[in-house]
Amino acid sequence: MADPVVAVRGEAAHEVPPEIARFAVTVVARDKDRQATLRRLADRAEQTRALIDGYGDAVERRETGNLQVFPERKRAGEKVTAYHGTVTTTVTVADFELLGELMLRLADQDQTEIVGPWWELRPGSPAHREVRRAAIDDAIAVARDYATALGARITALVEVADAGMRPPGMQPMFARAGLERDAAAGGVPTIDLDPQVQSVHAAIEARFTISEPTALRDDD
Repeated sequence: MADPVVAVRGEAAHEVPPEIARFAVTVVARDKDRQATLRRLADRAEQTRALIDGYGDAVERRETGNLQVFPERKRAGEKVTAYHGTVTTTVTVADFELLGELMLRLADQDQTEIVGPWWELRPGSPAHREVRRAAIDDAIAVARDYATALGARITALVEVADAGMRPPGMQPMFARAGLERDAAAGGVPTIDLDPQVQSVHAAIEARFTISEPTALRDDD
């Protein structure tokens, strides 16, 4: 006779600090002359690149993800009234102490838009491994509870399967941002950004064999 089997689900959820932050910076240029638009766009993109690179190792990655140049026309006909161009760069930063300063210095440039930050964990973050192990521990504890209730004990693991990970959601916007301006110096404002906690979740399904349950035996 085959040993009885108990099937359980183990879950775990941890809240951990983010490891990186991403934000997007877009420079814009517009002029009636196409070449003038392209020159302005190239100059502003280069200024943005130089400012970001000036932060050295504090910036982990700089990626240009979107370049657009298009004519603006009147509602009727094909007459071009102006040319519009944009370049968007995504920046990845791990040094949160400098994040607010960098974002505001970029936002202080002409015709520049800033969106973010989005707080994240790295793909290979130890937090993912830790929460998976916690989910297994939970499954074992649940199986033991069931076995104990049946007057039995766990004897062996039959199968364990990953029930899927819920990816940590990208956390947009600022978390309790404090803004101060040096009015006397007329300089760029400074801003303190509080990193948003990341939620990491894991779930597994497991099957264990248990000893013959004594709770199901008829009383003599």
